[in-house]
Amino acid sequence: MPLKPHEDAFGRGIYDYWKGEEPEEVIEREDGYIDVSMGPTAYLSDYKDWPKNQQAAMNHAKGRVLDIGCGGGRHALHLQEKGLDVLGIDNSPMAIKTCKERSLKKLRLMDITQISKKLGEFDTITMMGNNFGLFANRKRARWLLKRFYGMTSPDAYIIAETMDPYQTTKKIHREYHKFNHQRGRMGGQIRMRARYQKFKTPWFDYLFISKKELETLLKGTGWRAQKYLNGPNDMYIMILEKQT
Repeated sequence: MPLKPHEDAFGRGIYDYWKGEEPEEVIEREDGYIDVSMGPTAYLSDYKDWPKNQQAAMNHAKGRVLDIGCGGGRHALHLQEKGLDVLGIDNSPMAIKTCKERSLKKLRLMDITQISKKLGEFDTITMMGNNFGLFANRKRARWLLKRFYGMTSPDAYIIAETMDPYQTTKKIHREYHKFNHQRGRMGGQIRMRARYQKFKTPWFDYLFISKKELETLLKGTGWRAQKYLNGPNDMYIMILEKQT
């Protein structure tokens, strides 16, 4: 469901950055690990400043586009400027407000689980900025991928970004992967929340996945990985094509 005002740490940081402030978004993991995100600045960055793999990924977008987790709107606005028909969705009211002020034409305040055929048919679904993570877990990912299959054109693409969680030497992360496996979760299934000033999101699951795990997860969903675009810091973008 959409975030309540006091929960919208993510969107508030984006909006404040849009208005000229320098917010620091804190990411807190369930095991106590804390990090400061570069999120707000990245979410509003210009195309010329994007990593090369993100720039290349946009060349695969076509037709009517659904941008899931549009954030500050950088990908949606870029595609809109290229002449594509783009609908941006986010569960953050302040992210939606930011996108409106930045002139993204079509927006909906909604959660990824609310997506359905009622939105119409799409030729491209984008989940950039690590937004493959919004699938949350294996079961929900497969359920949503099958749903996306039913609301896309025959030659549709999903363009999604994630990070291989296992490419790390940090003991605290390796211990967390082991903890996840012990309780039947995927290693990169992170339980986390975002905090900014007095705002904090509810705890939620966010999924990072290796390419090997992805290939297994995709079986039976109607989608296959056509191409991988590798980026910095173990991040990569997948181009998923619809199988008919």
